[in-house]
Amino acid sequence: MRAAAWHADQVQAGEGQAQPWWPEPPAVDPVEVRLRHEDNRRAWNQAAQQYRAGLDDAVEYLRAGGVHLHPLEREHLGDLGAWCELAVHLQCASGKDTLSLLNAGAGRVVGVDIAEGHIANARQVSERLGAAASWYRCDVLDTPHELDGTADLVYTGRGALGWVHDLDGWAAVVGRLLRPGGLFHVLDDHAGAYLFDPAASELRPSGADYFANVTGSRGWTEQYVGDLGREKAEHAVKHERLWPPSAVVSALIRVGLVVEQFGEHPDEYWAAFPHLDPQLRRRLPMTYTITARKP
Repeated sequence: MRAAAWHADQVQAGEGQAQPWWPEPPAVDPVEVRLRHEDNRRAWNQAAQQYRAGLDDAVEYLRAGGVHLHPLEREHLGDLGAWCELAVHLQCASGKDTLSLLNAGAGRVVGVDIAEGHIANARQVSERLGAAASWYRCDVLDTPHELDGTADLVYTGRGALGWVHDLDGWAAVVGRLLRPGGLFHVLDDHAGAYLFDPAASELRPSGADYFANVTGSRGWTEQYVGDLGREKAEHAVKHERLWPPSAVVSALIRVGLVVEQFGEHPDEYWAAFPHLDPQLRRRLPMTYTITARKP
């Protein structure tokens, strides 16, 4: 079956209810990439409802100076106040992490996300804070060219890259946004961990294809967004791809970036394996990080 046969308007109603996920072939052409991204936009607009419920807490947290970054990110980025005038956050969701970059020292921030619900949330929070932030609602592949060559930092990760179905197109955006000498950083899920079943209480093989694992699904895990008060069949179809870290590194190199740091880590940023003993989780590469610079 060709990849274009998998977008939402061709999925039978209730299919995701009978089976929470299903295998898909990788997207093979730009049309299919856009169809999958558009499906994901609808799903993330639904998920933004859950984020919206936490906006008051986000405002309070950020107003108090909170920095919602992972310790590995803090370690790699250092004092943003010493070098980062403008940070661009790709796939920024509702902006809590984006605005945390301000509290970590960035002079200004820009957030880009495909879901209008997330961007509306982010604008509401930044307006209440009077933050030096701008927001763009678009597919990450369409990040405005007016931002080209402006970013001291392009930041992304923590569940972002799995929603992108054109890695080279994404890397080209990173490359054009950075000014000469600018830095890129990502911390994201390691595909190696998902060779094991995330719902199991022991290390049980999942059957995932490490090199080309693509799935369609409806709904969200309870430890993340939950059911949003909807039946499974009412959730928008979404599409995820597990990119091996080597694929991400190679895509960045192809657009001319120089990789300065690559790490594989047992550190988590969310409860991806909620039933697995912590000691067993520490044996898995749960995340990876990449730092790369534009010459």
